[in-house]
Amino acid sequence: MTSVIHCLTGGHRLRRLLAGLLVLASLTGVAHAHDDHDKGAFVSPLAEAVRAANDRFVDVSVAIAEGYAPIPCVSGVEGGAMGIHYVNGALIDDDTIDIAHPEAVMYEPAANGAMRLVAVEYITTKGPANLGGQLFAFNGAPNRYGLPPFYELHVWAWRANPTGTFADMNPAVSCEAAPMPAN
Repeated sequence: MTSVIHCLTGGHRLRRLLAGLLVLASLTGVAHAHDDHDKGAFVSPLAEAVRAANDRFVDVSVAIAEGYAPIPCVSGVEGGAMGIHYVNGALIDDDTIDIAHPEAVMYEPAANGAMRLVAVEYITTKGPANLGGQLFAFNGAPNRYGLPPFYELHVWAWRANPTGTFADMNPAVSCEAAPMPAN
């Protein structure tokens, strides 16, 4: 009887060990997926859909032709940046969220003057809002943009963001090469 209990207990231990190894393997898979994301392979289905719907903005002249205008580069006090937002005021005013027509397109300025597409931003005053199930963040008024209270969602679809695909600031983005705004 004791040997049967020992075998069952040993078997139970083996099952727990195997279960633990499976959990560890799944966590390792998540870590590898996160590592791939940091290398530029985005694992978010929403980021993939946003990139597919807005890849035309890789060329900043397309954003300008579609009515987007630049505002100065936005950087964070704790580091990182959002980049230069090209904003379409008409899209902000219509309060409609359309994956293929973000209210802002964000670029990181390069030292040679080129603009690299890094993200888009969806903005609405109607909320709570979501896109593809991802909730927007609320911004009250007054705010640095001079807007009434609004909801916004950044989607880092072209530049991996170590703080998250939908975070505001990206520590991998810099305003260092941005042209200085005229006074």
